[in-house]
Amino acid sequence: MRILMVCLGNICRSPIAEGVLQHLADAKGLDWTVDSAGTESYHIGEAPHRLSQKICLAHGIDISHQRARQFKKADMVLYDKIYALADDVLEEIKTIAGKDYNANKIDLLLNELNPDENESVPDPYYGGEDGYVTVYKMVEEVCKAILSKY
Repeated sequence: MRILMVCLGNICRSPIAEGVLQHLADAKGLDWTVDSAGTESYHIGEAPHRLSQKICLAHGIDISHQRARQFKKADMVLYDKIYALADDVLEEIKTIAGKDYNANKIDLLLNELNPDENESVPDPYYGGEDGYVTVYKMVEEVCKAILSKY
């Protein structure tokens, strides 16, 4: 199973989601590859935000090795499932993918818990540590549901 988590800059939400899901899959002995990307190029090559790293490390997950990259059209073919962490991200994925967009492979992450409610994971970038804690808790709950589903 190859899963891609996508947010805007690939330094806050999607690195947390990548780290959590890969950690849980590894703990279950699953041969999954989890990656993340951003629809924008703001942070290409950067490590995850320090608070994303801090909150993950507090849960025994080291995401310091991750580096931000931009979502590309080829990702539509490379991955079995793509999760957008926000509705604006989903719209940008559609634009980038163009004619290669495959609606059967992609969904909003929170739809795994609340189907068709189309909720977004809040972007903690401009806030404090509490926002990252909230994102972590949301993402962890969804990732557990994804493991149960697949």
